[in-house]
Amino acid sequence: MLPIIFEDAYYLCINKPNNLLVHHSHYARNIEEESLMEILKENGYNVFPIHRLDRKTSGVLMLAKAKEFVAPFQKMMEQNEVQKVYHALLRGHITENGIIDTPVKNDRGNYKEALTHFRCLKHFELEIPVEPYPNSRYSLVEFTPKTGRMHQLRIHANKISHPIIGDPKHGNRHHNHMFITEFQNDHLFLHAESLEFVHPFLKTKHLVKAEKAEFWGRWE
Repeated sequence: MLPIIFEDAYYLCINKPNNLLVHHSHYARNIEEESLMEILKENGYNVFPIHRLDRKTSGVLMLAKAKEFVAPFQKMMEQNEVQKVYHALLRGHITENGIIDTPVKNDRGNYKEALTHFRCLKHFELEIPVEPYPNSRYSLVEFTPKTGRMHQLRIHANKISHPIIGDPKHGNRHHNHMFITEFQNDHLFLHAESLEFVHPFLKTKHLVKAEKAEFWGRWE
């Protein structure tokens, strides 16, 4: 059973593992594996997604316990009343903090405004050559997205030339290959660390955190 990290009468939060589809859709039509929603249903949970995480992204995922509970939670997210925090491992040494405000293309092919704040938590340097450099550098970064566009963080990281490690589409193939050969790790280093908000029904403050998978190890 998937780890439920919080649950009340209105919603529950799952610590979604990497490489698990939330639900089948047109965009995931070629993926035949069992989805998170199917697994939850098999275990007696008839729930409804409030937001989404990419298949390759891990971390806090919120689901409503009844269909009528979805809209108040989604409205809260649309009005930017939910503080979302992600952790990511990026190629290169990034500056201490900053803002990325590059528009992101949506699923209809239209560009939409997108805003991400970031803060560098830690730098790493390895004596492992990655083309074209004699060593390799990385940054553990905290992302706080202010909008919720599809693949926003992955696109924004690439836009500032610090792509997320393990990203097959927006990443750097040389660094991704090094992580596979040196660490036997092909996971995407993007984790939904926490959600913080005022409960739309109970009006209480909630902070839900999700632990990272073991493969993060030395990168924390």
